[in-house]
Amino acid sequence: MSEESFSPDWLALREPADHRARAADLVAPLVEWLESRQSRRVLDLGSGTGSNLRYLAPRLRGEQEWTLVDRDADLLDRATGAAVTVPGVARVERIPGELDREGLGLVPGSDLVTASALLDLVTHEWLERLAATCRAAGSAALLALTWDGVINWADPDRDDELVAAAVRSHQLRDKRMGPALGPAAGQAAERAFRAAGYDTWLRPSPWRLQAADASLARALVDGWETAVAEQRPADASLIRDWAQNRRATVASQFALEVGHVDLLALPPGPGAP
Repeated sequence: MSEESFSPDWLALREPADHRARAADLVAPLVEWLESRQSRRVLDLGSGTGSNLRYLAPRLRGEQEWTLVDRDADLLDRATGAAVTVPGVARVERIPGELDREGLGLVPGSDLVTASALLDLVTHEWLERLAATCRAAGSAALLALTWDGVINWADPDRDDELVAAAVRSHQLRDKRMGPALGPAAGQAAERAFRAAGYDTWLRPSPWRLQAADASLARALVDGWETAVAEQRPADASLIRDWAQNRRATVASQFALEVGHVDLLALPPGPGAP
């Protein structure tokens, strides 16, 4: 999720691809680290409808207390309503609010701070504040599915790179907090946590989409068409043609990779993936 508000339909559409893509090898060292704590208090930033909770809670072992933060109260209602049936969730609290106020303000008292599909939408300043606040609180961080700028189709089109470059540029626009980091966010987050004294591990977590993911791929093409038209209005005709061609691609057999990275940051101490 993000400081922007996304539709429940979009979040539901991407959830299976998100869960498949996650860097599973980061969970075991996180669980090992959590076992040294007396509690499992998890703060999920930009929670949306709770996809991150549904993926992570059953894998963390033990009973957990989750706090979900998002500026969209309706999405939070959906998240908390579904969370009661998720294994491992002993308690869940919803906090409507902004990431730079309520979000950072709730880091103290959290054992784990986590987010999914968020960092490419935030600012460098916010990332540095997050790392410093986590360090002061002694919290671990697991920040998943940050888009890294990669869009690769198995059958190249001559305009694919133009579109990808424009989408990358569009992602740098202000997302309510200031100019966003976009595809640089994964690396920037790792640097921020390292500078705060953390041990960090950055892993690839790409979406690899095929025919079974056609609905998601169509939604991506639609979204990219809109973004590129905003970024390059002079190329509107070219973008329409590209999108029409790619909708035809998605209607048949296709393969599409959309790159992401997952970051685990642990306070200094034993344990490494």
